[in-house]
Amino acid sequence: MKIRLENVVKEFQTFRAVHGVSLDIESGELVALLGPSGSGKTTILRMVAGLEYADGGAIYFGEENATDIPVRERGVGFVFQHYALFPHMTVGENIAFGMKVSKVKRTSAEIAARVTELLDLVQLGGLKDRFPGQISGGQRQRVALARALAVDPRVLLLDEPFGALDANVRRDLRRWLRKIHDELGITTLFVTHDQEEALDLADRVVILNKGKIVQEGTPEAVCRNPADAFVMNFLGDANRLDADIRGGKAYVDDIAFEADGVADGSGQILFRPADVTWREDGQGISAKIVRVIDRPDSRRVLAMTGSGQAVEFDTAPEFPHRKGEAGFIDIRRPRVYASA
Repeated sequence: MKIRLENVVKEFQTFRAVHGVSLDIESGELVALLGPSGSGKTTILRMVAGLEYADGGAIYFGEENATDIPVRERGVGFVFQHYALFPHMTVGENIAFGMKVSKVKRTSAEIAARVTELLDLVQLGGLKDRFPGQISGGQRQRVALARALAVDPRVLLLDEPFGALDANVRRDLRRWLRKIHDELGITTLFVTHDQEEALDLADRVVILNKGKIVQEGTPEAVCRNPADAFVMNFLGDANRLDADIRGGKAYVDDIAFEADGVADGSGQILFRPADVTWREDGQGISAKIVRVIDRPDSRRVLAMTGSGQAVEFDTAPEFPHRKGEAGFIDIRRPRVYASA
């Protein structure tokens, strides 16, 4: 089922949450809405679900205008961050609930068979008679997904589905969710503020800021070619150095970087901690090591440039240099942007 948003607007009493968003989600595609708190991503998801109504624009499911269709008639499955399971019902009863109240009538035997099928799909076959309070958070989220799938939705919507879980469980569940999606092929839209989660799971990432789409594309495209400084900063650690841009060059402490197409004036150079090499002498921006932080498989080095700008970079665990040592930072793949 293809989903199309055309110039969708959502206003609340004191602010506009979504500013004319247009987006196509292809049938069978898994798309992540990624952005900071207040960027409009959950509001967009809720409008697609029918839990909020758009104040402008239109939402299409295939060729059907679904903008004003009630939530129960949209054929969507919704998975919330905090599971929203019925605590007084068993796992099996939670999964069966949507089928029992659906307009599509099924016999008790059909419902029981579907519950068994879904429990096997989410790898919880032996837990049908347990209550939500008797299983782990990761298992409860699998039950929530099974319940959403029980009504054979045309579209699957997930709102921060792993946000309440610890890091290791989140990592395992997102790999599992990707596998389930590949098996079922349901058009899926999910919301997250976790960059790693979006890049790990999605076919396409839509990055939002202040109610607008600022970039969309494959994980490779948004990582390798960030559209602006906001995207570069949001998609992971980024160093930022103030620069003076003139004549197609960006100057930091008299070191020049290519800045083709960037207007003359004040600007910024952004680069990842992994794109820095420390040199004892030679080329680069002069700097002094302020601190060395040990991590299991690397070291994070905090340095200060000669002009007093902070830089962080990653090295191998064997990095021999210490606090107070002077040298140079050599930057690979810098990106130059004019100051906003």
